[in-house]
Amino acid sequence: MAFDLKQSLKLSQQLLMTPQLQQAIKLLQLSRLELEEFVTNQLAENPVLEEGVVESQEERIHVEREAETTEVQAVNDHMMEAGKIVDQVSGEAKPDSDWESYLNRQERSATSSSQVRKDDDFPSHENLSRTGTLNDHLIAQIGEIDLSEEERALATVIIGNIDDKGYLQTEVGDIAAEAGLTADDVEDILDVVQRLDPPGIGSRDLKECLLNQLRAGRLKNGIVEVIIANHMTELETRNFPAISKALKISMDQVIENIQIIAELEPVPGRQFGIDETQFIVPDVYVFKVSGQWIVSLNEEGLPHLRISKVYEDMFASMAAGAEEKDYIQDKMKSASWLIKSIQQRQRTILRVTEKLVERQADFFEKGIEFLKPMVLRDIADDIGMHESTISRVTTNKFVHTPQGIFELKYFFNSSVSRSGGDDMASASVKKMIADIIKSENPKKPLADQKIVDLLDEKGIQLARRTVAKYREQMGILPSSKRKKVF
Repeated sequence: MAFDLKQSLKLSQQLLMTPQLQQAIKLLQLSRLELEEFVTNQLAENPVLEEGVVESQEERIHVEREAETTEVQAVNDHMMEAGKIVDQVSGEAKPDSDWESYLNRQERSATSSSQVRKDDDFPSHENLSRTGTLNDHLIAQIGEIDLSEEERALATVIIGNIDDKGYLQTEVGDIAAEAGLTADDVEDILDVVQRLDPPGIGSRDLKECLLNQLRAGRLKNGIVEVIIANHMTELETRNFPAISKALKISMDQVIENIQIIAELEPVPGRQFGIDETQFIVPDVYVFKVSGQWIVSLNEEGLPHLRISKVYEDMFASMAAGAEEKDYIQDKMKSASWLIKSIQQRQRTILRVTEKLVERQADFFEKGIEFLKPMVLRDIADDIGMHESTISRVTTNKFVHTPQGIFELKYFFNSSVSRSGGDDMASASVKKMIADIIKSENPKKPLADQKIVDLLDEKGIQLARRTVAKYREQMGILPSSKRKKVF
């Protein structure tokens, strides 16, 4: 057998994701708060970047709608065969002459906007916030209890293993092994923690949480403790007759004790919120002026980036080929790409929202019930971009509308057939189901099949399993668990 060494020339195509393209894609999928954090980090890392001074809201002009030929056209297309993103970028690094031309042009050019609004015109940002955390609240109480240093340290470890809902997430044995103590030692300090405020804190399950709240001073009569300890399954399924039979008490007595349990808190950490601070900041506003819908980007709080004039002058005065000049040029190109990518991101959000308003005009006028079926491809075709780009643009981006604040992704819904009329969006049908359940008799909740029948009377044909799926997606319990006896 002989082996030959040969040379051959092969021509092939492959997708190369440049760092600039990767950054453009990343910027598209960032939420507003993530974008602000990213830009802040870039300002710290790139000395050429600086934040421009904006004296008034009138000067917060929106990004231009059409890109210049030298600007990025990031993330528009998709190579489906390879399963990879193929978003086109208009050109690579420019020669020095083009680069200096851009720098000279930058100072004179400003982004344009069709709509500029005063601060007072913008709706306020909606946010949920609460000062202080559950952990801080518990640690402060431990500091007021007479404990040894070792006991205080163990209590701190236990508190560190309590989640935002107020439940202990680590086994006592694991804590004991890590601390080099016995399980009884840990149980003793856990008992101290479980007596802190709020009642029920540090419990290992719902049963212990409710019993600890009774121990903390709630009405106790012996029966309610037995119901919680031995009949949680019957409680969850509302099988009150079984409780009455097992305890040999009347239904009136069962209901009386169930009322006591209903006053307890199953999530003791609820008052502190899941997160210390949660914000929903709109990326874009939709409002009506003189009978026309206007779409306006929210530029408030977003740094207005520009390239430092100091570095521009320094770059222009340096001799060609100088190492320092190459460094500054590299930083300037990086800064310019970031500025262009942010402009493209904002421009794309604006264009997508404008098309959403065109297609969903009835929703903005009348409400959720009038939301139309729509898929990503509809908007992608409208603005000449790929569905993957639209998906990135609409994820974690929020729009403030007269109907409330919604994620842009919310407007894309599958269709539900309706006899004698246009198809409806699944979100509209979910709203109808929620309204039906809201208006039901709580003592005789509607079964899923009954909801199917009511929807059929409105010309909407759904299978019972579809109603059940929609109900579960909205976090609504089945009829057996919605029933109230008092």
